[in-house]
Amino acid sequence: MRLPDWIKRGIHADLHSTKQLLRRHRLSTVCEEARCPNKSECFSKPTATFMILGSNCTRDCGFCSIKSSYPEPVNKDEPENVADAAEEMGLRYIVITSVTRDDLPDGGAGHFAKTITSVKKRLPHAKVEVL
Repeated sequence: MRLPDWIKRGIHADLHSTKQLLRRHRLSTVCEEARCPNKSECFSKPTATFMILGSNCTRDCGFCSIKSSYPEPVNKDEPENVADAAEEMGLRYIVITSVTRDDLPDGGAGHFAKTITSVKKRLPHAKVEVL
């Protein structure tokens, strides 16, 4: 059964430029990895929820769409890449989340701290929300 026209979301022109920016900085978003239905709306603003520590989760929760697999190595450049992208997008409010990393001794807390520090150094007046 097809959806009625009033419920369909159009594809926004800026969707592709946000995707290109994220690819250029080698970043993942929960928007893409969890197949969020509002992705095109958010990417067109542009905004996104950055997902650090890779795109593979070490858990396999039945309610989640994020791929469960052996995790990738931690990208040491990711904290700066998030800051670069947030600055380039002109964000004043940055949301950062991650996959679960049971394989890391600190669960990724140190990487979160580095990412937040990089963002705040580059965008001192921006708000940062960590999920």
